[in-house]
Amino acid sequence: MPRTPGLLLDTNIIVHLLRNGELGQSIDSAYQLRTSLASSLICVVTIGEMRSLARKLKWGQRKQDELQQTLEELVWIDISSDAVLDAYSEIDDFSEKVVKPARPLGQNDIWIAAVARATGATLLTTDKDFDHLQGKFIDRIWIDPTRRSSP
Repeated sequence: MPRTPGLLLDTNIIVHLLRNGELGQSIDSAYQLRTSLASSLICVVTIGEMRSLARKLKWGQRKQDELQQTLEELVWIDISSDAVLDAYSEIDDFSEKVVKPARPLGQNDIWIAAVARATGATLLTTDKDFDHLQGKFIDRIWIDPTRRSSP
C-alpha cells in the first residue's frame, strides 16, 4: 500500500464535524477539513460506525444526506490490503502483550490505527486510547474534546 501523507479522520472527528458545534467548527478551522476533505482519509470501519450511529440515533433524512455527502468527499481506505492486515496484527499484539500494563483497544480502533500505520497518515482524534501507539506505530494529533476553542 502506498504511503499517503495527510490526515486520517477518526470517527469522533466526523461526529464533531457533523454536529457543527464549537468544537467541530474549531477543528474544521484549524485543519481546514471542509475545504480539503478530498485529501483527508477515512477508514471504511469509520463509515460503518457512522452509519450505525445514524441508525441508532434515528437520524432524519437531511442528517443522513449530510453524513453521506461528507463521507463521499473523503478518500476511503479499505482494510483488506496486506499492509493494513499486518499493521493490525502488530498493533493488536503490542497493545495486549508488549505494553505493560496491557492497553487493549477496541477492534474498530485497531483497524483505524492499522490504516494510519499502513498509509503513513496522521490520525486526527479526540480519543486518548491511541496514546500508547504514538511515535511507535502511528503519528496522531489529539484534540481535547472538553475544549470549545482552537485545538
